[in-house]
Amino acid sequence: MFQLFLRARTHSLLRDRFRGETEFRARSPERDAETDRARIEAIMDAIETALRAAESEQSGLNRRVEDVLARAAVTFGNGDDEYLEREALDKHHQDLFDKEIQNGQRRLKELGSSIAHFKFIKAAMLSRFPDYQQTATN
Repeated sequence: MFQLFLRARTHSLLRDRFRGETEFRARSPERDAETDRARIEAIMDAIETALRAAESEQSGLNRRVEDVLARAAVTFGNGDDEYLEREALDKHHQDLFDKEIQNGQRRLKELGSSIAHFKFIKAAMLSRFPDYQQTATN
Protein backbone atom coordinates (compact mmCIF):
# COMPACT_ATOMS: atom_id res chain seq x y z
CA MET A 1 0.00 0.00 0.00
CA PHE A 2 2.77 2.38 0.97
CA GLN A 3 4.65 1.55 -2.23
CA LEU A 4 1.64 2.50 -4.33
CA PHE A 5 1.35 5.81 -2.54
CA LEU A 6 5.05 6.48 -2.95
CA ARG A 7 4.96 5.53 -6.65
CA ALA A 8 1.99 7.82 -7.31
CA ARG A 9 3.66 10.68 -5.48
CA THR A 10 6.90 10.17 -7.41
CA HIS A 11 5.08 10.13 -10.76
CA SER A 12 3.22 13.31 -9.84
CA LEU A 13 6.43 15.03 -8.80
CA LEU A 14 8.30 14.00 -11.94
CA ARG A 15 5.39 14.96 -14.21
CA ASP A 16 5.28 18.46 -12.67
CA ARG A 17 9.04 18.87 -13.00
CA PHE A 18 9.14 17.92 -16.64
CA ARG A 19 6.27 20.25 -17.49
CA GLY A 20 8.09 23.11 -15.79
CA GLU A 21 5.36 23.58 -13.23
CA THR A 22 7.45 24.02 -10.16
CA GLU A 23 5.34 26.37 -8.14
CA PHE A 24 6.66 28.10 -5.09
CA ARG A 25 4.37 30.18 -2.96
CA ALA A 26 5.37 32.13 0.10
CA ARG A 27 3.08 33.27 2.86
CA SER A 28 1.64 36.74 2.82
CA PRO A 29 3.57 39.52 4.59
CA GLU A 30 0.65 39.96 7.01
CA ARG A 31 0.81 36.31 8.00
CA ASP A 32 4.59 36.54 8.42
CA ALA A 33 4.21 39.61 10.62
CA GLU A 34 1.54 37.89 12.72
CA THR A 35 3.79 34.84 13.15
CA ASP A 36 6.68 37.05 14.24
CA ARG A 37 4.44 38.93 16.70
CA ALA A 38 3.23 35.64 18.16
CA ARG A 39 6.81 34.46 18.71
CA ILE A 40 7.86 37.71 20.35
CA GLU A 41 4.71 37.74 22.47
CA ALA A 42 5.43 34.21 23.72
CA ILE A 43 8.90 35.28 24.83
CA MET A 44 7.64 38.50 26.41
CA ASP A 45 4.90 36.59 28.24
CA ALA A 46 7.49 34.18 29.63
CA ILE A 47 9.70 37.06 30.79
CA GLU A 48 6.72 38.83 32.38
CA THR A 49 5.61 35.64 34.15
CA ALA A 50 9.10 35.04 35.53
CA LEU A 51 9.43 38.68 36.59
CA ARG A 52 6.05 38.72 38.36
CA ALA A 53 6.81 35.41 40.12
CA ALA A 54 10.21 36.65 41.33
CA GLU A 55 8.75 39.96 42.53
CA SER A 56 5.94 38.14 44.33
CA GLU A 57 8.41 35.78 46.02
CA GLN A 58 10.60 38.73 46.97
CA SER A 59 7.67 40.60 48.51
CA GLY A 60 6.50 37.60 50.55
CA LEU A 61 9.99 36.70 51.67
CA ASN A 62 10.72 40.28 52.66
CA ARG A 63 7.65 40.27 54.93
CA ARG A 64 8.70 36.96 56.49
CA VAL A 65 12.27 38.16 57.10
CA GLU A 66 10.95 41.31 58.77
CA ASP A 67 8.71 39.11 60.94
CA VAL A 68 11.67 36.95 61.98
CA LEU A 69 13.70 40.07 62.75
CA ALA A 70 10.89 41.33 64.98
CA ARG A 71 10.62 37.97 66.79
CA ALA A 72 14.39 37.86 67.22
CA ALA A 73 14.37 41.34 68.74
CA VAL A 74 11.89 40.14 71.36
CA THR A 75 14.12 37.24 72.41
CA PHE A 76 17.18 39.48 72.68
CA GLY A 77 15.74 41.41 75.60
CA ASN A 78 16.59 44.98 76.46
CA GLY A 79 19.03 44.68 79.33
CA ASP A 80 22.69 45.67 79.04
CA ASP A 81 23.87 42.30 80.31
CA GLU A 82 21.12 40.21 78.70
CA TYR A 83 23.61 38.32 76.57
CA LEU A 84 25.51 37.20 79.72
CA GLU A 85 22.52 35.70 81.48
CA ARG A 86 20.53 34.39 78.51
CA GLU A 87 18.73 31.11 79.07
CA ALA A 88 19.65 28.12 76.89
CA LEU A 89 16.21 28.07 75.26
CA ASP A 90 16.52 31.75 74.33
CA LYS A 91 20.02 31.12 72.97
CA HIS A 92 18.66 28.23 70.89
CA HIS A 93 15.89 30.45 69.48
CA GLN A 94 18.41 33.18 68.74
CA ASP A 95 20.52 30.73 66.75
CA LEU A 96 17.47 29.56 64.79
CA PHE A 97 16.39 33.13 64.08
CA ASP A 98 19.93 34.03 62.99
CA LYS A 99 20.00 31.10 60.55
CA GLU A 100 16.55 31.98 59.15
CA ILE A 101 17.51 35.63 58.77
CA GLN A 102 20.73 34.76 56.96
CA ASN A 103 18.96 32.37 54.58
CA GLY A 104 16.20 34.90 53.94
CA GLN A 105 18.63 37.73 53.25
CA ARG A 106 20.70 35.49 50.97
CA ARG A 107 17.59 34.59 48.98
CA LEU A 108 16.45 38.22 48.85
CA LYS A 109 19.82 39.14 47.37
CA GLU A 110 19.48 36.36 44.76
CA LEU A 111 15.94 37.47 43.91
CA GLY A 112 17.06 41.08 43.55
CA SER A 113 19.71 39.96 41.10
CA SER A 114 17.26 37.79 39.16
CA ILE A 115 14.70 40.59 38.97
CA ALA A 116 17.36 42.95 37.62
CA HIS A 117 18.31 40.35 34.99
CA PHE A 118 14.68 39.80 33.97
CA LYS A 119 14.16 43.55 33.62
CA PHE A 120 17.32 43.77 31.51
CA ILE A 121 16.13 40.93 29.26
CA LYS A 122 12.75 42.64 28.89
CA ALA A 123 14.41 45.94 27.98
CA ALA A 124 16.69 44.18 25.51
CA MET A 125 13.72 42.45 23.88
CA LEU A 126 11.82 45.72 23.59
CA SER A 127 14.86 47.45 22.10
CA ARG A 128 15.42 44.68 19.54
CA PHE A 129 11.76 44.54 18.57
CA PRO A 130 10.52 48.14 18.74
CA ASP A 131 7.32 47.30 16.85
CA TYR A 132 6.29 45.06 19.75
CA GLN A 133 6.31 48.05 22.11
CA GLN A 134 3.30 49.44 20.31
CA THR A 135 1.34 46.21 20.69
CA ALA A 136 2.45 45.78 24.30
CA THR A 137 0.79 49.03 25.32
CA ASN A 138 -2.52 48.10 23.65
